[in-house]
Amino acid sequence: MGNGMHKPLKILVTGGAGYIGSHTCIELINAGYEVVVVDNLCNSSLESLKRVERLVDSNIPFHQVDVLDKTALTQVFEQHSINGVIHFAGLKAVGESVAQPIEYYGTNVSGTIVLAEVMRAFDCKTFIYSSSATVYGDPHTVPIKEDFPLSVTNPYGRSKLMVEEFLQDVFIADGRWHIALLRYFNPVGAHNSGSIGEDPNDTPNNLMPYISQVAVGKLGKLSIFGGDYDTHDVTGVRDYIHVVDVAKGHVKALQALKDKPQVLIANLGTGNGYSVLDMIKAFEKASGKEIPYKIVGRRPGDIATCFSDPSYSAERLSWHAERGLDEMCKDTWRWQFKNPDGYPRNR
Repeated sequence: MGNGMHKPLKILVTGGAGYIGSHTCIELINAGYEVVVVDNLCNSSLESLKRVERLVDSNIPFHQVDVLDKTALTQVFEQHSINGVIHFAGLKAVGESVAQPIEYYGTNVSGTIVLAEVMRAFDCKTFIYSSSATVYGDPHTVPIKEDFPLSVTNPYGRSKLMVEEFLQDVFIADGRWHIALLRYFNPVGAHNSGSIGEDPNDTPNNLMPYISQVAVGKLGKLSIFGGDYDTHDVTGVRDYIHVVDVAKGHVKALQALKDKPQVLIANLGTGNGYSVLDMIKAFEKASGKEIPYKIVGRRPGDIATCFSDPSYSAERLSWHAERGLDEMCKDTWRWQFKNPDGYPRNR
């Protein structure tokens, strides 16, 4: 290494105004990367990026662009010399995907193809993809390892798996790509400042924002889907992981991809399974609020138990989750309490 100054690498974060994207922008900047964000704001708020800028004390170039818009994406690449892309932009509600398969395949699959076309045109070949543990379907055993058979039960999961297969084909055709497929389990929590967090547009699809909205008085009670599972307390068990740990996993993946062109597939989870009732108890402790609930029927497609084996990501990414259940709940509650209605909406 000479003593000349190295320019920091510039990373394009698609969906960077969203929940995981905004937290990842912070960790990238803290690690010395420059960040450019594109987001169509259909499920996110520009306010989250403004708050990120304040937290890291720097300006983040933002372009309101849909990943399906090849011309607009091309202009972003012309304007910034992008070294790599972290791709979060996508639709993510399982139930909605069943009702709207055309929109889900359009955004999640076609959008990724358009993005890859533009990257190829600019010879930008570092790609980190936001995948999901959904691709494992209903696993025969837990904990789940990366080499388990893949199967999906809904259009959302299928769109994630299709993109994984597409990116592996891209690498087979051109072995100069550096690709990571990161399969997250259940990201929860918020930045410990309480100024950014998860802000669902409508009634939350996920457990943690639902619990926190009950705690803050926005929703009356929690519905627990299924009280007859083969688990320690008959409610479903999942691997919840702090969103800051997920964000740090992307930074580690960027560093791991540097060594050589490859397709790196890694789980981002804690390796611990917590039931719905475990989560309620932990949240009651963190918030000092009672969480009323009722047990209702199972949802189609839900499975009893799902948690990761995180040993491969420890080995390949030198990464492991550092934040436990108490911190996940405290940080979620701090965000919800400070922002009972989420980000201010310009509506």
